[in-house]
Parts: sequence; structure tokens; C-alpha cells
Amino acid sequence: MAFWLEMGLLLLSITSSAVRGRVEEELSPECRAFLYMATPPSGVEHHPVKYICQLYNKKPRYVTLYNTVDHIPVYSAYTFKRTDGERCVDVPWMYEPQLSTIVETDEMQPFPRGYMHMNFEDAQAILDDYTNAILYQRGTLNPDEHQNDLDDKASTYTLTNVVPVVPSFSDKIWNKQEHVIRKRLNNYCLGTAHIVTGITTTGNMIRRENMNRIAIPTYLWSAYCCVDYDHNAPFHERYKFPSFAHYGLNQEENNNVVEMSVQKLKEFLRKTTFVNENFQIFVGDCVPAGPGLTK
Repeated sequence: MAFWLEMGLLLLSITSSAVRGRVEEELSPECRAFLYMATPPSGVEHHPVKYICQLYNKKPRYVTLYNTVDHIPVYSAYTFKRTDGERCVDVPWMYEPQLSTIVETDEMQPFPRGYMHMNFEDAQAILDDYTNAILYQRGTLNPDEHQNDLDDKASTYTLTNVVPVVPSFSDKIWNKQEHVIRKRLNNYCLGTAHIVTGITTTGNMIRRENMNRIAIPTYLWSAYCCVDYDHNAPFHERYKFPSFAHYGLNQEENNNVVEMSVQKLKEFLRKTTFVNENFQIFVGDCVPAGPGLTK
């Protein structure tokens, strides 16, 4: 009897783990749907990191690779939704319960009042970290203007999708480029567009109470992949398919966005961040196989 009770508890534990599985070492199939060819970027050498299948209102919304020491996402990967770019309003900032010492839900939750944040601030950023960081504001890697459904938009307002950005770079440079990508994909991507947006760091940190709390990105970068696109698009847009990329310097000056091929972005990132020679953003650089599918 004791043997079968023990086996039953073991099976229950395995089943619960499989169902929960939102903060994961390996991504589940439902979360891989946000990745081109169901494959996350390879060759990333940030440690320690965890995959977060960002869950909101009982549904997966996108995937984040999160650094639990630097308290910052290395990248967020999502599928672009055709949208007019209207921003979501009145959404409270949220945290990831799966990185908490007390796990009661799989879903991101609004920050609690009082000292409940002490259960999870070792593994992720909290609102207090940004309170006195007057040189930076919260910038989302998966921006709500690249989503259409209100729940998808709301899910971007979690600090596990946020990095500290210089306000002038965010407002005048990076947000403007997000508009450019939104219009381009709205107009010329006929199928699903997969986007990966990430950061590089050099060790500079936001500190709180004499402790290093959040790594400050040196560069922000982003790449999209859309293999089903309008081959009759104007050439100045058509050559940016099936994939293209860009990066920008997270500073007040010399911060213009540089657009380039995904291959060129890979070369840039190999020189500036923690990736190895096998680093790949998209499988095969988002070059579709087979005849008749070339640019």
C-alpha cells in the first residue's frame, strides 16, 4: 500500500510539473509556437537564465529568456499581430509568480502591496528598482503596439519583459523604429511574422540599497522573420524580406537605429554580447528552403 501511495504521489508530482511548466529549462510545444520553426535562438551564453512562457488570462502570449541574476530579459520572442498601433491603457505592471518562492499560479500577476515582493525580488526586478532610477524608464521588448488583442497587449506589461532604457532613446529612436516595423509587416507580411528582440550588456547596473539590481542594456536589437510576404511590394521594402534586423545604442547620443540583414546582426552580436560562434537567431537565418521561395 505504501509503495502504491508513493508511486501515486510521484506521478502527481510529475503531472503537476508538466502542467505548470511555464518557467522552464526546455520550452513546451505550446510556447514554441511563438518561435520560427519552433526553435529558440541558439548559442546564447548568458547564465543563469530561464525560459518564461508568458501566460496571461489562461493563455500563453510569448516567450522570454530571463536572466535571474541581472534581473533582465535577454530577449523576448513573439508573433507579430496586425494592428493599428493603439496602445493599451490602465494595465498595472506585473511580475512572474513562477520566479517566486511562493508559487500559487502560472499567470503573471499585478504587483502586490506591502512586502510580498520579498518572495520574488531575488530572482526578478520589482517596481522599487525603477523608483529612483531617474536616468532610465521601463522599455518593453515585446511592445504592446505589435499586438492587437487586448489581452496580448496587457501581457506585455510585466517586468520580465522590461529593460531600463534612456528616455530620449526610447521615445525618439526605438519607439519610432517599432512603428516602422509595424507598418512594414502590416503592409507586406502575408503570413506569420516571428520577432525576437533582445539586449546586450557590459556590466553596468542599476543599484538599490547598495545592491546591484538590474543590468543596463548597452544595445537593443531586434529581428523579424516572415517567409510568406508580398513579392510585389516596392523594392525598397521587398529586399527587407523574408527577414531583416536592426539595433540601437541605449544612450542619449549617437543612438540612431542601424538596419541590416539578420546575418549582419549576428556578426555584430558575436562581437558585443555573450554568444558563441554557433549563435543563431532564426533557423537557417530565416531563408526558406525549396524552389520558388527566393526573394
